[in-house]
Parts: sequence; C-alpha cells; structure tokens
Amino acid sequence: MVSAAPGFTGLPGAVAVSHLSVYDWPAADGVCGGTPHLHLTCSEAYVVTGGRGAVQTLTTSGYEVTPLAPGTVAWFTPGTIHRLVNEDDLRITVLMQNNGLPEAGDAVLTLPPKYLTDPETYAAATVIPAEAPEEERERIARARRDLALEGYRALRDADGPEALAAFHRAAAALVRPRLAEWRERWERGAQAAAAATGEQLERLEKGDVSHLADAAVRAEQPSAYGKFGMCGRLDVYQGT
Repeated sequence: MVSAAPGFTGLPGAVAVSHLSVYDWPAADGVCGGTPHLHLTCSEAYVVTGGRGAVQTLTTSGYEVTPLAPGTVAWFTPGTIHRLVNEDDLRITVLMQNNGLPEAGDAVLTLPPKYLTDPETYAAATVIPAEAPEEERERIARARRDLALEGYRALRDADGPEALAAFHRAAAALVRPRLAEWRERWERGAQAAAAATGEQLERLEKGDVSHLADAAVRAEQPSAYGKFGMCGRLDVYQGT
C-alpha cells in the first residue's frame, strides 16, 4: 500500500482537467468532429459548456449516439470507443480518471488492423511532432483522424463481436510495454489520493484533527493552449 500524506494536493480524486474545442473538420461521411478511440484504464466525463453536438459510442452492447448540449454531463468507462461530433461550436470541459495516464498513452485510436501490429507502426501513424509547424501538425492530426475513421467504420459495421474483440486485444498488446510506468503514475495519483482519505478517516476516528491545519488553496492557468488532441484543440493544465 502506498503511504500518502494527509494533505494530498492534486485535483479531487486525482482527475485530470482540460478544455476542449471539438474539431470542425468534415470527414468522409460528412460529419465534423474528432478521432474515434478508446481508453484502457480511464473513465472519461464531458461537461458541455457551449455549442451543440453528440458523442458516438461503440461497445459490446452496440452503437449509440448521445446528444451533447450546454449543461450535459456524459461519461463512459474504459473500453468505450467514442467519436465526438461537432454540430455547432461544441466546447467541453473534459475530466479524465487517473491524472497523467491519458497523456502516457492510455488511448488507442481505431486505426485499421495493419497499423496496430506493434508500437512503432502505430506511433508512425499517430504521433504529432511537437516541434513541427502549426500547418504540419494540423495535417497530421487530420490524417490520423481520417485513418481512425476507416477502422471505426469497419468495427461499427462488422457482423458479430469478433472484430471488436480483436481490436481490444490489439490495443492491449500495444500498451503492454508501458504498464509499469502507468502503475507508477496511478500509485502517485489516484491510489495516493484514496490512501490520503483513508488516513484522514483514521485520524478523525482517533480525535486527531491535525491534518486540518495543513489546509491549502491552489489555482493555475492552462500550461498550454490549443494543442492538437484526439478530439479537438486542447487547453491543458500542468498540475493535472
């Protein structure tokens, strides 16, 4: 068990927060939006702050479309393939479980199977070089979105569960080399946050309120604006 200080100072529950402006790029099917993908260990939540759109989801239970409008809170668990659709300037505050894990690779795009054979092949089709000019980064982001839509449509239209099961196996194989690193991030974040609450409860049961004297307030502005994410342009926070 990880020992955590009573004053764990990360965001509540060790979540990660970002502000998302969903891509308005039209795809081959005429729909504007982001890149379909899934997460393997992280649940994700959307708090819609502006505009209008939807999230298309694909699970073993089937295909669904959830409308998104200001005030909507929608969330889904690991294994949910999701594609954000932008119908009118859709803007979202995104909450991600296990702060740090999504940025460490806990997302696999629904590329066609030939791109999922090994981490190097997958990276060549998905990585956006940070040092590239803006126009080149946008070109790569759009190209990988369109490539992921090819695989997504094949999964959505497949007969029977095997195509989706095969994608799950390929995604798990791709991330396996990073699992030790993910576990360390989880131990420093979500597990430490839960352990801190347990320690605080133990203190209170003993009448010990000393951790309340360590109360702190923190605030920060985004550390980066307009990053090319999977679903749109992101404002991200260093502390999450």
